[in-house]
Amino acid sequence: MTTHDRSDDVALVAAAKEGDTEAFEALVRAHAGAVYAHAMRFFGDPHAAEDVVQEVFIKVYRSLAGFDGTAAFSTWLFRVTRNVCVDMLRSGRRRPVPTDLIDVALAAPDDPAGSAVTRTTLEDALRALTPEDRDAISAVGIFGLSYAEAGEALGVPEGTVKSRVFRARRALMTTFGRTGGER
Repeated sequence: MTTHDRSDDVALVAAAKEGDTEAFEALVRAHAGAVYAHAMRFFGDPHAAEDVVQEVFIKVYRSLAGFDGTAAFSTWLFRVTRNVCVDMLRSGRRRPVPTDLIDVALAAPDDPAGSAVTRTTLEDALRALTPEDRDAISAVGIFGLSYAEAGEALGVPEGTVKSRVFRARRALMTTFGRTGGER
């Protein structure tokens, strides 16, 4: 989830629309991590994720004048990111890396090798989710959208987003051998 203050986006977008390149750079710095994380979960390939980040911010730069502010910037950016990922997949320029889920016990926190395995397993588990569940958990968990904003971005009702996020979290907890009652 981003720690960026959404109210900053309003001022940065307004300034960037007026041609302030520093404001646009600030938007990129604030949101590039979320775009990269979503692309990594979509493709499972760092090179593809980097291509997505580049493509997304080129599109954002070219389309910023058309951003009307009726939705939050992060909601609009999520849509752009999702569309770029889908377009790259459809065009055949990038393919998701196939994953096989491996049942790996959670490593001790002081074990760097075990932590790397756990992160890899988490990435694999996220990519193994259905595209709908992965999009919902990415919108809420990575882009920090509310359920209502995620529903708007995904074109589904808020309740559908809630159920998809619940289903995704349950699948992730199952992957890591946790029951629904543990936190």
